[in-house]
Amino acid sequence: MPLGSRYQTKATSPIRYSRSVLVSIVSLAVKEIDGVTELSGKGVRLDIIDKKINIDVFLEVSSKVACNTLAFNVQENIKKALESMTNFKTGVINVNILGVSFEEEKEVEL
Repeated sequence: MPLGSRYQTKATSPIRYSRSVLVSIVSLAVKEIDGVTELSGKGVRLDIIDKKINIDVFLEVSSKVACNTLAFNVQENIKKALESMTNFKTGVINVNILGVSFEEEKEVEL
């Protein structure tokens, strides 16, 4: 018996992704970045044009990170996640910082 699969498949139609799957991929990619405390406001907004996805993410960040570096890291991680998991290319990725979280310092008793 020859090696190989005994199942024969033919791709007859393109793979389709629901909007909620794409939003989940983007949300997880955003939350992986250190300094992002939460998605806020609208969270994630997607516009799909042909095979390109334009993305807006709305976040709250920690006060201990540089916003420009964090925004760049978020953009790169979203692009890497979407393009490796789907057949889409990313277009514009807008990172909107809506708030800054200040962590309270703990008082030390002497």
